Amino acid sequence: MLFYLIGAVLVYQAHHSFHFAGLRGAPLEAIALIFLGLLTKGGVFVSGLWSPLTNSESETPMSALLSGIVEKARVFPLVRCALMLDEIDPIVRIVALGTVLLGVFYAIFEKDTKRTLAFSTISQLGWILAAPGVGSFYALAHGLAKSSLFLIVGALPSRNFKELQQQSINTALWIALVMASLSISGFSLFAGFGAKRLTLENLVPWQAIAMNVGAVGTAIVYAKFIFLPHKQLALHHDEMVKVDEETGRGRDTGKKIQPGFWWSMTILLGGLIAANGVYYEAYTVNNIVKSLVIIAIGWLAYLLIFKKLAIKLPTAIEEFDHLIGVMALMIILLFWTVWTRSLIFKLLAFSFLSTH
Repeated sequence: MLFYLIGAVLVYQAHHSFHFAGLRGAPLEAIALIFLGLLTKGGVFVSGLWSPLTNSESETPMSALLSGIVEKARVFPLVRCALMLDEIDPIVRIVALGTVLLGVFYAIFEKDTKRTLAFSTISQLGWILAAPGVGSFYALAHGLAKSSLFLIVGALPSRNFKELQQQSINTALWIALVMASLSISGFSLFAGFGAKRLTLENLVPWQAIAMNVGAVGTAIVYAKFIFLPHKQLALHHDEMVKVDEETGRGRDTGKKIQPGFWWSMTILLGGLIAANGVYYEAYTVNNIVKSLVIIAIGWLAYLLIFKKLAIKLPTAIEEFDHLIGVMALMIILLFWTVWTRSLIFKLLAFSFLSTH
């Protein structure tokens, strides 16, 4: 917030106004500082790598609220900047592209269920920013699905994918897990399908290939949940916790199912189905086939390649001192990007004036 506030003061100093339009013609360092603050608060790109640790250590309901609602609200100032200022829109789209690919890359190789969902959230925030004009619908679809997923993961017997692959989860939980996962993957009949198609249709040409790669990556990530073994089991309403001797932390063994869990699932998953009608125009044969092809490629890649890999990515970058270093690099990158775009616009304006 300190970066953001200093940037806002510099904008006020230049225009005597805090209006968003003041970003046009504001000092380059002001725009860079404001963007860095918003990127960090919103959990976007490298500056948002505080999110996985926060979500993985929070209680399950808090993780659902953070990922499903709070982090969505934090990216909307970036959306507003892109919509109000043509000069800012390309910068937001570039950052969105990097966010989609970074988040999905980490999520594919993550072995912890909650951390996988948290990295996926970073990627999905990129989808919201990739097409600012339609980002609100994507935020709605993702918020409903991701809240459901965090609540379901909190009811599973383990957070480790390897352990979950060696035991069966309850079929009822698995069905809810599959529904939410299919929505984020862009499967028809759920809001995620319309949201993804609408976003892809509002991309600029240079974004298209990378965003489709991100869509395949998303299908790979959620194949990890969809292909978990399952069978009909008794659902327990009491909490069963075993203390891990090495870490001293409580580890869920049977897993509690709170009385209100299925009411929550009914509301959230029902919302995914109901919101599906927001963009019913997406239901064309061409769009349905494209969606199925992307998901099929992702599932095949998971089953044939990624399920067998045991790559562990470093987590040092998530530590506070490293995040501060990354933020310093980000502000240099943002300053350079804003300066470059400002210079290009000035050269174009000079060229236009000289020819007329």
